[in-house]
Amino acid sequence: MTDRLRGKVALVTGTGSGIGKAIAELFIAEGAKVVAVDISGNENAVAAKLGPNCIPFHADVSKSADVQAMLAAAVSKFGGLHVLCNNAAIEGHMAPVGEYPEDEWEKVMAINLRSVFLGMRYGIPLMLKAGGGSIVNTASMAAMVAFPNMAAYCAAKGGVKQLTKTAAVEYAAQGIRANAICPGTIKTAITAALPPEYIEAIIAANPVKRIAEPVEVAQLAVFLASDESSFITGTEITIDGGYTAI
Repeated sequence: MTDRLRGKVALVTGTGSGIGKAIAELFIAEGAKVVAVDISGNENAVAAKLGPNCIPFHADVSKSADVQAMLAAAVSKFGGLHVLCNNAAIEGHMAPVGEYPEDEWEKVMAINLRSVFLGMRYGIPLMLKAGGGSIVNTASMAAMVAFPNMAAYCAAKGGVKQLTKTAAVEYAAQGIRANAICPGTIKTAITAALPPEYIEAIIAANPVKRIAEPVEVAQLAVFLASDESSFITGTEITIDGGYTAI
């Protein structure tokens, strides 16, 4: 690796598996110090494997107190915050809009959208103290195109995209960049939880004709977190094998 994140302190949510785990692993490999956050308990094994520059933190990212505590841990353990990856998400209940349960809607919004707001709400002041930083939010290609029976997921990810743009404009002059990654079909727990025929149809419509590995998304996160992307802010980058290009 090339130490592209040497000297940076990063916090990554949803590190128990999938994209978040891959991001934490690659951030460590590129020289960052990482707070690995998850609610599953898997964050402990991930951090233990990655060594002393990675600490685990158990948190419900939809709760303000938990979010403030995980961010405080980054400062107390590593001295600041330079990179914030709001990645944690769930697929949610699947049903048409006219049948979607209200409680399931609220659950998806809390984990997939409210958590991103809370991360930025309390992370940005810490980044300002550190002299700036990079926010990398995980949205989805579902922020751009519709997926039937996934109304809450699509709406939440669309919200992540727009929230990211707003923060980018508000804080650009103060040295904080914010960008959204919009993955397509990736080998994650979310994909595994969806009906197989649903995923097969997406892959069939994908010009590349395959599912992606989490590390392919993590490589983009490293670029956006690093100084190599210093002139990139307020945008969403789709990593979907060309699905949304059609």
